Amino acid sequence: MKPENGGSAAFPADLRRDRSRFLSILKEKSYEKRRVILSSGRESDFYIDCRQTTLDAEGAVLTGRLFCAMLEAGERPEAVGGITLGADPIVTAVSITSVLRGWPVPAFIIRKEPKKHGTAQWIEGTKNLRPGMRVAILEDVVTTGASTLRAIERSVLSGLVVARVLCLVDRNEGGADAVAQAGYRVEPMFLKEDVENA
Repeated sequence: MKPENGGSAAFPADLRRDRSRFLSILKEKSYEKRRVILSSGRESDFYIDCRQTTLDAEGAVLTGRLFCAMLEAGERPEAVGGITLGADPIVTAVSITSVLRGWPVPAFIIRKEPKKHGTAQWIEGTKNLRPGMRVAILEDVVTTGASTLRAIERSVLSGLVVARVLCLVDRNEGGADAVAQAGYRVEPMFLKEDVENA
């Protein structure tokens, strides 16, 4: 049972209530109907700031539980990572929850540019990683896919194998297609319309 379109069927029955609650928090705290310029440079008439939800106490717990449920429905990664700053609370929540579920996976964070001193590294958490490790890239929102592709590229250049790519919300603006062209499938927890219609 693989989540492909953000539908609740992707989750076991006992987690559907958690998914519904999480979507309510996401709509209340993260969704705004207003004109904004996105990080991609595109203009949009709505904004989804997932950090408002993933940094909420209850939201963080649900983030970990629901992403772990998605990961358990397919190949379980050996580590989870993503680009700072949106992925930071997500990978942390998933790593903590994975321990509680009996299959601990470390988290790693990909910088937007290399560290300017010390090791000059791109990835934080490297002591928990090894070459050839199969990992999942976790995102908050996928729009154009540019951030996701950077995360994949940086992971691969660091010797990791990207086995899965998951996101909290797919805005349905071509990002998943761009990632697919690179040979990876985006697995969204929610689609844009799920949030809009919540």
